[in-house]
Amino acid sequence: MDRTILIVDDEIDMQKLLKRSLESAMDCKVETASSGEMALQMLATCRFDLVLADIKMPGIGGLELLELMKKETPDLTVVMMTAFGSIDIAVEVMKKGAYDFITKPFDHDALVLRLEKAFERSTLLQENLRLQKECWGFHVFQDLVGKSALMKKVYETIQTVAKTDLTVLITGETGTGKDLTARAIHALSNRSRGPYVAVNCPTVPENILESELFGYKKGAFTHATQNRAGLFQEAHKGTIFLDEIGDISPTIQTKLLRVLQEKEIKPLGDTRFIQVDVRIISSSNQNLTEKISKNEFREDFYYRLNVLSIELPALRDRPEDIPLIANHLLEKHSAKLNKPLKRLSPELMNLFLKRPWVGNVREMENVIIQGILFSTTDEIRPRDIDFDEILPDGPRMEHPFQQLPYKEAKEQTLQYFNAGYIGNLLAANNGNVTQAARSCGLERQALQQIMRRYKVTADAFRKK
Repeated sequence: MDRTILIVDDEIDMQKLLKRSLESAMDCKVETASSGEMALQMLATCRFDLVLADIKMPGIGGLELLELMKKETPDLTVVMMTAFGSIDIAVEVMKKGAYDFITKPFDHDALVLRLEKAFERSTLLQENLRLQKECWGFHVFQDLVGKSALMKKVYETIQTVAKTDLTVLITGETGTGKDLTARAIHALSNRSRGPYVAVNCPTVPENILESELFGYKKGAFTHATQNRAGLFQEAHKGTIFLDEIGDISPTIQTKLLRVLQEKEIKPLGDTRFIQVDVRIISSSNQNLTEKISKNEFREDFYYRLNVLSIELPALRDRPEDIPLIANHLLEKHSAKLNKPLKRLSPELMNLFLKRPWVGNVREMENVIIQGILFSTTDEIRPRDIDFDEILPDGPRMEHPFQQLPYKEAKEQTLQYFNAGYIGNLLAANNGNVTQAARSCGLERQALQQIMRRYKVTADAFRKK
């Protein structure tokens, strides 16, 4: 008898009746709690497959208890019951995450049937999670997900280059996992106990990037009121990751070339050089050899960067990894957003497999987040996400908003747009609101106001 139910009701007679009848009819173990406070204490120490809770209770009422339980354990299956049933209450509890809603007095056989269905939901979720973790145990390498031959080759290369202290250049389209690859190299290297400093080069203006990288002396420029160490000094004895290095100016290229050659930096306004012990890993989604031919990138700098190289495959070149990555992102962001773990419908997974994924894993991540936020069932379907086109030459999908009244359709369209647009901004800027605001031309306070209105949080887009 492995199945467990927690019954939460302030009426002792109801507790006893339900415990006796359900243990007999459903072959399960039933525990009881006479208040919301007591239920939370029990849930903190024991695992339950199902919670059956009354809505009207003194102290922590059923609705508040439901919110607290779902916040702590988003995947918990909860059935609410009340003697004061109405459509409004039913809608409210379902919106707050309840699986089902039952009105007292209830027919015993009908109650058992509905609780059995609730148990099925719990069993499916637990089995799905077990299979996913079992699968990921074989196909996750330092947060990179994939079982394809292309990714296995990447894993082998990472392990090889990590053992050296040489400079590495990671290439690949946007969203293919260049930052994760750099972190994996650092984590597997002899420098793993040292700092890992990541610099998103395109998001830092040129006049600021130099001082950020190399630091400055007091009085070096107008607002330099004190000495400041640069990111190379912060990365001493560790690794610095220069993301999208193809976008930096020739001036910065020249100064970084000296760092690569001499292992030393000169802060702005200083007359002396400072030795640094830093491994440099860089990345680019551009063809740097083409930039060299156009005199936009120094050839000698390129060869200093490209001592060892790793090319990351596009997602469309490894379709067998798409289901693994999608399920990984579902679990990751469901937990971050405090939402129940959902599944992709077969129709949506089929579209995922056909989509070209121009933005690769990052694009899929944004789509998954939309699905988690806007799906109203345990299953994410095509209508829950904002796919403008499935294939470059494919038909445009008819959006469900077209069936709504104008004002409601407009508000929901704005919700979808802002969640997607701001999500892309934050993802590109690693959850940094200030940088995201700068890149889209808004004041930071204005962007924060929009984020609050459309319930977009920066934490969900920060790389851990």
